[in-house]
Amino acid sequence: MTANPVNGLVPDRYPTPSFSSIAAIGFALTAYPVGVERGYVTRQDAAARALTTLRFLHDAPQGPAASGMSGYHGFFYHFLDMVSGTRYQTTELSTIDTALLMAGVLLAGSYFTGTDPAEAEIRSLADDLYRRVDWAWAADATGLVSLAWTPESGFHPLRWRGYNEAMIVYVLGLGSPSSPLPSGAWQNWSASYDAQWRTQFGQTYLTFPPLFGHQYSHVWVDFRGIQDPYMRAKGSDYFQNSRSATYAQQSYAVANPLGWRDYGLLTFGVTASDGPGAWTATYNGQTRTFYGYAGRGMGGLATYDDGTIAPTGAISSIAFAPEIVLPALSDMTTRYGNYLYSTYGFIDAFNPSFTFSLPVAAGYVVPGMGWFDTDYLGIDQGPILAMVENYRTDLIWRLMRGNAYVRSGLLRAGFTGGWLGTTP
Repeated sequence: MTANPVNGLVPDRYPTPSFSSIAAIGFALTAYPVGVERGYVTRQDAAARALTTLRFLHDAPQGPAASGMSGYHGFFYHFLDMVSGTRYQTTELSTIDTALLMAGVLLAGSYFTGTDPAEAEIRSLADDLYRRVDWAWAADATGLVSLAWTPESGFHPLRWRGYNEAMIVYVLGLGSPSSPLPSGAWQNWSASYDAQWRTQFGQTYLTFPPLFGHQYSHVWVDFRGIQDPYMRAKGSDYFQNSRSATYAQQSYAVANPLGWRDYGLLTFGVTASDGPGAWTATYNGQTRTFYGYAGRGMGGLATYDDGTIAPTGAISSIAFAPEIVLPALSDMTTRYGNYLYSTYGFIDAFNPSFTFSLPVAAGYVVPGMGWFDTDYLGIDQGPILAMVENYRTDLIWRLMRGNAYVRSGLLRAGFTGGWLGTTP
């Protein structure tokens, strides 16, 4: 309902007017098949939406100019103008957000397999868009991919390494038939994992403070029972790792080292989200800093935990640990539903501890209840919808298990076992 019907671009947030987020477009392309299967939209209408989006992306201008372009080397700018579809202000060409977009593009191509012209065109456009991404251009000689590029400054000096949300970058980059990452890219990406393999809050796992890092790649890739060399040596897999991360988040909320209001067994899920705004205030006799949009994570003040909970944090882990997520979902709906749940599902975030009489950056303060957002964010709504469907039917996982590019990327990364049908 919020996408531009002319070009298919999806806003970063709603109802606050905003630019389009290419990651949100990827999640929208993933949501359309779910909508068909759930009876929210007809297959014909969903195909039309997907086709409008893919046609626009396919024909959008690509080049090195600082303005008037939508991307370069097959990558897209993080944010696009909702009307023109070109670079929004001076935003960066984003490798992770392009990967999230391409995952949705490939999902659309894997779902719309009908013989009618519209579905055939979806498959053709999806394949061409993916093949156009020049993954090797964005990587160094070892295969490590830069975070971003801008016409003004070139490549960002930092590379995607260690454990975080960028598994999907390397899976799709390794699977490319046209401009793949070198075969050692995954090993170089995962070489710095050990600093993150820790025991905390009763779980031993690859740590990453915000929950979204344990969720995003899993929207499209079924990591159950398949292992790369690192996880094989640990006797685990990435699905189990995300399950452990979810339990650790719950235990962190129970321990509640900062004393935030309402944290506990049924209120957990610290991740990147909106917040009440940049304020310093006295909370329980201590000076605390609050934030607007931030990459929050479990761990304390150093990870921007300001008492803000995002429903996507817990709910998007439903496939990993339904036995603790479902009660949390029910409790959030019961306790906060009048303010937390509306027309399009859960609003982005809330903070029961923020009861101050301060002019919040967004949302509003409910006396006795705390701060509540009024916006929905595409990159948070998308994982909720997708992971609930994976939990219920495996729909997205099943479709992507059959995608040759995803399978190739996993095999080149060294994954074996499980549904890949290979043994180490």
